[in-house]
Amino acid sequence: MGRIFAVILWLSVLVNVIVAQKYTPKDNILLNCGASDPQSTDTDGRKWNSDVGSKFLKSSKGSSTAKAATQSPEVGEVPYLSARIFESNFTYSIAVAPGRKFVRLHFYPSSYSNLNSSNAIFSVTAGSFTLLSNFSATQTTEALNYEYLIKEYSVVVVGDSLSLTFSPSSNYTDSFAFVNGIEVLSMPDLYDNADGPTLVGGGLSFPIDNSTALEGLYRLNVGGNFIPPTQDTGLYRSWSDDTPYIFGAAGGTTSVIDPELNVTYKSLPEYTAPVDVYSTARFMTMDNKVNVNFNLSWVFAVDTGFTYLVRLHFCEIFANISKPNQVVFNIYLNNQTAFNAYDIIPLKMAMGFLMFRILW
Repeated sequence: MGRIFAVILWLSVLVNVIVAQKYTPKDNILLNCGASDPQSTDTDGRKWNSDVGSKFLKSSKGSSTAKAATQSPEVGEVPYLSARIFESNFTYSIAVAPGRKFVRLHFYPSSYSNLNSSNAIFSVTAGSFTLLSNFSATQTTEALNYEYLIKEYSVVVVGDSLSLTFSPSSNYTDSFAFVNGIEVLSMPDLYDNADGPTLVGGGLSFPIDNSTALEGLYRLNVGGNFIPPTQDTGLYRSWSDDTPYIFGAAGGTTSVIDPELNVTYKSLPEYTAPVDVYSTARFMTMDNKVNVNFNLSWVFAVDTGFTYLVRLHFCEIFANISKPNQVVFNIYLNNQTAFNAYDIIPLKMAMGFLMFRILW
């Protein structure tokens, strides 16, 4: 089955002390694969259970456990210094409630049991969905200059269990599969938007239903700092600083919300995004003559041949911007017009102080 990738951008706001209501997941499973200790705590204070002897393993046959031969200073011990190794197809069967789940796979390409991490080329499926195909954590981290990887997906579980199958590639000699950590987390329907997002350039809607799986690629806190999973709204998402993705020297200006304003979620669930995401924004100047000479742009590396979901979040953060036609702008995605003359104020009046639109 084809994959649909989610590229997520957020335009922000805040400062008054407001706490968004957190989402409480039915399922919140953290597996520290191959760990010798029954339970370990990561640097964020989250508790991970070892998969050794776990009810999610019907049998350990066909797999082994190992410690990483080396540890980079940038890599936390949990869940990255132990791994489960697969030299043949292996399936985790994870009992969960039906519904949409975040599935996060953690990889640290080190040497395990004298196995060369370059030979770790494998595929991963979740039920009928292919999450990874002929994947190499080593090549990917080297290309991105990362020490470790977190691959995040959103999939729907129809029955009462999620099957995760790791399959070494048959195309390469001595290939094997491995994983350091597995997260399975119930999630609300973040992508519901009537008939679905609109296809940019086509005008057609594309409903996101139970047959749709997504991979999260980028989640940015625009104009703000990195937000770790524990400061999210119960969904344990990470929000990155958007600065590395700004195109060219024209990065605009960042600011925080005026002190007399509050974030009001009204028509949106408070778990949509943490208040800190809406505490900052990146904006152009108030001088139209200056603005016509540049665009405020972000650039993302993506694979060709896929459809990408882009979510833009808006919230007006200036007390003196309260009327229609004060701030109006165009939105382009991949050089195609997504919105002409976009004005947040009329939409804010109709939907509450905070709103978002989904573009396809």
